[in-house]
Amino acid sequence: MKLLSLLLISASASAFGVSPNPAVTKNLANDVVKPAFRQGSSTKSPLFRDPTLIRGGAVPGWATYNKALDEKPLTAKALTSLVGWGLGDLLAQIFITGGAFDMKRFITLSAFGLLYHGPSGHYFYNWLDSKIPGKDGASVAKKIIIDQTMWCPIFMSVFFTYLGLVNGDSVGTIGTKIKTDLLSACQGSWKVWPVVHFVNFKYISNKHRLLFLNGVQVGFNMFLSIIGAK
Repeated sequence: MKLLSLLLISASASAFGVSPNPAVTKNLANDVVKPAFRQGSSTKSPLFRDPTLIRGGAVPGWATYNKALDEKPLTAKALTSLVGWGLGDLLAQIFITGGAFDMKRFITLSAFGLLYHGPSGHYFYNWLDSKIPGKDGASVAKKIIIDQTMWCPIFMSVFFTYLGLVNGDSVGTIGTKIKTDLLSACQGSWKVWPVVHFVNFKYISNKHRLLFLNGVQVGFNMFLSIIGAK
C-alpha cells in the first residue's frame, strides 16, 4: 500500500510540475524496502547458540570432558570412577546404612574407583573392543558373556582383596571373605549388568563407556559398599 501511495504521489506531482518532498519520498522508500526480519538476524541473536558450539555447549563442561578423554583418557576415566564410587558410597551411607558418616569407608571406596575401577576399565574395554569389534548382536553377546563370566569374578575378587588389605585383614580372612561373598556379589551383578552392558556395547562409544557405567553404577556401588562394609 505504501509503495502504491508513493507511485501515485510521484505521478501526481510530475503531472502538475511539482517535485515531491525528497524527505517524505526517502522515508516512504525506506519503509517499503525495510524487511520485518533481517536475514541472518536470528543467528546473531544472543538467544541462539553458535551451531558449531551447540554439542559442547549444551551441557556445561561436556566439551572439556571430551577433550580430556581424547588427550588423557586414563586420567579422565580414573577421575570419573572416583566420582562414581564416592557418590555411590555417600548415598549408601546417607539413605541405607544411616548412623555417623564413615569417612574412612568413603575415602577407601572413592580411592578404589580412582586407582582400580577407572584404569582397569579403560584397558579392559579397549582390549575387548580390539578383540571383538563391531556392534552386531553376536559381538555384543560375546562381550557381555566375557564381561560377566570372566571380568566380573576377577573384579569382585580384587575388590574384596583391596578392602581387606586396607582394613589390615590377614590373607586367610580375605580368602574367607571372597569365598563367602563372591558368589552373591556376582549374582547381584548378573541381575543388573547384562542389560546395562547390552546398551553399553551396542550404543555407547568406547571412550564414554566408563562414564555411562559409573552413572548406572552409582546404585550398584551402593550395593557393593554395603557388602564390602560387612
